[in-house]
Amino acid sequence: MSKQPDTEAVKNYLLGLQDTICQRLAAVDGKASFVRDSWQRPEGGGGISRVITDGAVFEKGGVNFSHVMGDTMPPSATAHRPHLAGAPWQAMGVSLVIHPENPYVPTSHANVRFFIATPEHGEPVYWFGGGYDLTPYYGFDDDCVFWHETARNACQPFGEEVYPRFKRWCDDYFYLKHRQEPRGVGGLFFDDHNTGDFDQDFAFMRAVGDSYVEAYEPIVRRRMDHPWGEREREFQLYRRGRYVEFNLVYDRGTLFGLQSGGRTESILMSLPPLVRWDYDRQPEPGSEEARLTEHFLTARDWLEVSTEGKHA
Repeated sequence: MSKQPDTEAVKNYLLGLQDTICQRLAAVDGKASFVRDSWQRPEGGGGISRVITDGAVFEKGGVNFSHVMGDTMPPSATAHRPHLAGAPWQAMGVSLVIHPENPYVPTSHANVRFFIATPEHGEPVYWFGGGYDLTPYYGFDDDCVFWHETARNACQPFGEEVYPRFKRWCDDYFYLKHRQEPRGVGGLFFDDHNTGDFDQDFAFMRAVGDSYVEAYEPIVRRRMDHPWGEREREFQLYRRGRYVEFNLVYDRGTLFGLQSGGRTESILMSLPPLVRWDYDRQPEPGSEEARLTEHFLTARDWLEVSTEGKHA
């Protein structure tokens, strides 16, 4: 059992994960590729932003690697760790959001991250965090089931209780309190993860990171050629507004990035290129648009949903 955090090993893994995800998704798109943009942070560290735009499948997507550091932990990271206030720190991670053009292909988000802080008179303190979630506009039961099955399988080697716990955490976290509705159909979310065994904790973070594209790519390929029109596009842009609201009001990564003096272009690359807000818009009863909130945007156990009579 290893208790000493290996920062370089984590960094190398994250850079490889960024490459893998970009290669896989660019191959799905077939038209556009990810543009690479390296940047430096004056306060310490930097990163690599990779962005795809105006593709055959992906209207906009960003896969960002960052490794930043500082002398004093920002407030968002010390709210639950007051003993680390004033400690030098490092944070690194891969964060991504993919916005397809076709309204029948869901938006997806993933993030895996590692923090380490060293108090003046103490041992280094580390923790992992991350997860992924799916935000459909026109939902399909079998996509939701597959997404959650992949998440469960990634967690299973680390204990039967891991998936249910982090699935519930995801449902609670990606919830718009002011709208009283979930952002999407959930997935996994974990933070402050430190069992005392660095090797085991790092392995779990890798399992989550590696399983994201295995969960998302098949869904994209199933739905990318589904016909759509102006009605579906308008509804997609309206629902994207919920995504923007969550990221700007609640998202921990956004708050941490802005408070720590991060690069604004990379922090906000998760926002969609087009979005609309309609005043007090109500879906037509019995419509596919109404079905999104009535059937899909509920904190259900998707592993218990039968695919018989599925929406396809």
